Order: sequence, then C-alpha cells, then structure tokens
Amino acid sequence: MRFEIGAIDGTARTGSLATSHGVVRTPAFMPVGTRGTVKMVDTRDLAEAGVQMVLANTYHLMLRPGEHVVCDLGGLHSFMGWDAPILTDSGGYQIFSLDANVTEEGVEFRSSYDGSRVELTPEDAVGIQENLGSDIAMILDVLIGLPAPREDVRYAMERTLRWSARAVRVHEREDQALFGIVQGGTDPELRKKSAAMTASLGFDGFGIGGLSVGEPEADRNHAIEVVVAELPEDRVRYTMGLGDTKGMLDGVVRGVDLFDCVWPTRLARHGKVLTSIGDYSIRRAEFKRSDGPLDPNCDCRTCRAHSRGYLRHLFLTGEPTGLRLLTLHNLAYTASLMAQVRESIESGELESFRRATLAARVSTQSEDSLA
Repeated sequence: MRFEIGAIDGTARTGSLATSHGVVRTPAFMPVGTRGTVKMVDTRDLAEAGVQMVLANTYHLMLRPGEHVVCDLGGLHSFMGWDAPILTDSGGYQIFSLDANVTEEGVEFRSSYDGSRVELTPEDAVGIQENLGSDIAMILDVLIGLPAPREDVRYAMERTLRWSARAVRVHEREDQALFGIVQGGTDPELRKKSAAMTASLGFDGFGIGGLSVGEPEADRNHAIEVVVAELPEDRVRYTMGLGDTKGMLDGVVRGVDLFDCVWPTRLARHGKVLTSIGDYSIRRAEFKRSDGPLDPNCDCRTCRAHSRGYLRHLFLTGEPTGLRLLTLHNLAYTASLMAQVRESIESGELESFRRATLAARVSTQSEDSLA
C-alpha cells in the first residue's frame, strides 16, 4: 500500500491511497458491508453511487460462511464481486457488544448465530483477515464504552498496545496493509501515549478507535486532534465508526483521511433521507403528493427517476424497492459530500465549504422523523 498526500488546507489534506485493487482518493467514506454485502444494494450500485472502498466485518465472516470458505472461493473480492479496495475490521466492536470475556491472551465469546463458544486472539484476527484477502486489515483491539473510569480506559489502551505488537509479528501477507488502532478514550494524556506508541510499531496506517461510543462531540474532536498530532504525516488516519455529515467534516478539518459507519444505510432502512438541505423522514405526510426529488441538488439514480411521493408510497407499503432506492441515495449523498470536500481542500476553501454546508442543512425534521 502507498499513500501520497496531495493538497493541504490547514490540517486537512487530500491523498491517494494505492492498493492492489485500485486507488482511493481521500478523504473518503467507506460504507459497511457487514456480511460481505452492503445491505439492500449490490456492488454495481455501490460503484454507481461513487463508493471507492467498502468495509467488511471479520466477526461475521469468520462465523459464516467462515474465512476458509471465502478463501476457497477466491478471497473476499471474488466472493463479493467487488474489484475495488476492501478494509476488514478485526471484529473488536462486535465482540465488545457481546460482553465477551477479555484476557491477556485474547477474547472468548458466544457466537451470535448458534451460541457456540469462540476464542479469538490478536494472532487469529490477523490470520483470518489474511485468509479473507482484504486490502487493509485492522488489529484486534480492546474497546470499552464511555464514560468509563480512567483506570479502565488506561488498562484497555495498554492491552491494545500489547496486542498490536503481537499482530505486527505475525502479519505476513505482502499485498495487505496492517493498520494499528489508537485507544485511550477521551483522555488527552492516554490518547497521546497510545498514538505515539502505536506509531512506533510501524503500521501502514492508523485507526482512531474507541470513539462514537457515547462521548460528547467536543471530547471526540479534541481526542482526534491529540492523536493526529502524534501520528506520522505520511500514513493514513482513519476515524472508526464516524459517518454523519458534521462528524466527518469535523474529522476532515482535523486531518482525518478515512471514515466508516452504518449511518447512511441504516437510516435509509428507517426512512431517513440525507440531503444537502437537511435530513428528513420520507414518511412525512406532506410528501404524499410531492413530485420533486429527494434532494434538488442530487443527480443520483433515485433522484433522477423517482419522486418523493412515490418513494413515500414504497416505504409505507413495505416494498423492498423503496429501501433500496433510499439506500442508493444516501450512499450517493455521502460519496458526493466527500468529493466536494476534496475539491474544497484543493481550492483552499475547506472552512468556507464546511460553514456553508452546515448552514444549508437547515433542520427539516418533524415529530415523525427519525432522530
């Protein structure tokens, strides 16, 4: 993997992330393809929406169909029919949500599919992702919810550092980059220590983990600033689990290159539409006879071909096509936002773009919209 920095505007920058399956122009957003697919859409839809890279979930794929099945079927790219970059997470977030037993050796948990006992070590997480064949693999980290006692945050951060060193020692696949993960909650001192020590291990890039788990926005932003200051300038910075418009803009201005989140696709399945003029629920009664597009500034397939009245009808009657069309739009909106971010950095006008974007997204939510 190669990463070359392009334009710089303050702390923000554009870049080219070259992998064996293509180049990703950063800053970029990765939709989440949990089980080897982004819900409701196929890979042609993703490409048409402007998606450059997707994230697949190691936890789910190692349980079903199993990493060896994926490997035997040609690896994750062939398995998915997606000949563009793929990042796989380590499964740490899902394991965190399962209340797993965490020891120095690794984690032990019950499968969410059949209840069977599963063990996973930092070495296992690397080996599984090498079998999956993703372009970027993430180390197994220890995640805790916030707020939490400082001692608990420190202990999780230090264990993550020990697991990081173990992951580096066993990673062998030359066509796959390995990213470390910075922990430390929202404590500036712990974040700084974690970032510096993780950087010293020589990873190809760095995830900023342990955020978007309940902390205040200001604390999240400060944690990102502290981490970015300690990381090498020539490596990718990836804030994990962040994907809303304001959150990504906050990250970009602080020097973040990559983002991922279920936000655009999950909201679409609940009828929430992301637009340049504000987010709203397609369920609203005022759209029953609306012949306009979801977003007057969007040229995605959904906005070109279908009215809000029709999409509201599909959603309220439970037609799967409606969920697919809303998902396509939300993905296209997010990809377009990142493209405009890159253009604004190149022109030296990121801050003006950020202010204008947030000002234009006047709240159009009503009582029946999804918060």
